[in-house]
Amino acid sequence: MESQSSTGRLQKFSEKTVYFIGILVSLLHIYFNVFSVLPTLTQNALHYSGFAILCGLVYPLSRSLNKERGKIEFGLSLAFGVTGACCAVYLISMEDAIYARGVHLNQGEWIAGIILILSAIEFTRRTTGLIIPVLIILALTYVGWWGAMVGGVFKFSGLTPETILFRSIYGDDGLFGTIARISSTFVFMFILFGAFLLRSGAGDFVINLARAMAGRFVGGPGLVAVFASGLTGTISGSAVANTASTGVITIPLMKKAGFEAKFAAGVEA
Repeated sequence: MESQSSTGRLQKFSEKTVYFIGILVSLLHIYFNVFSVLPTLTQNALHYSGFAILCGLVYPLSRSLNKERGKIEFGLSLAFGVTGACCAVYLISMEDAIYARGVHLNQGEWIAGIILILSAIEFTRRTTGLIIPVLIILALTYVGWWGAMVGGVFKFSGLTPETILFRSIYGDDGLFGTIARISSTFVFMFILFGAFLLRSGAGDFVINLARAMAGRFVGGPGLVAVFASGLTGTISGSAVANTASTGVITIPLMKKAGFEAKFAAGVEA
């Protein structure tokens, strides 16, 4: 009985904290997307930091712990998320100093960089499964180690560990690079817009309107999804943002019409 009470208190604390941090993250994204007051790298680092903390709060170490998370596991996950967020902010604040040293990392930056990369890999594992983390590890080890052992067109002379760590954080193809910029701007804002549509009741209106317009046609909801995605894509210019914004409406529409979940997601994608 006492254990259930403790679990209930922990769940309430987690929900309130997620609610509070979620509001802060949303307001922060609205602020720097509307006013463009921050450098791109800083904006992307703050974007990662907010979601690192949220991942620690929401996603347990193992999916088997979804219903009952212990205090120790919850505390460690939260601490790991906060540590990853702090490392991201610290490394961005040290960018000018690193360039002043000729792109050389000191001991503190090495430690922060390794923790940051490990936190990104771990939270990717918690949210998506093992496939993407394994691919990340294979890619990192390829450019730093076994690429030199491969023959033919796949042979790669390799990069130094310092170069790999630096480019993984500060490069355009790194953690805070082009993909992070798309995520912190188009993707996040369209997801937020979609959430407002659903909570305000506009989502139900769109679904009912789509049924009225295309419900009598074979595959009507699928046709509406394709048409809506095309229109949204002309505005956002991002396939990910397009799917994230229209998908929250069109996928439930297709599922209610009898489409299988995987097929509905495929049509939207």
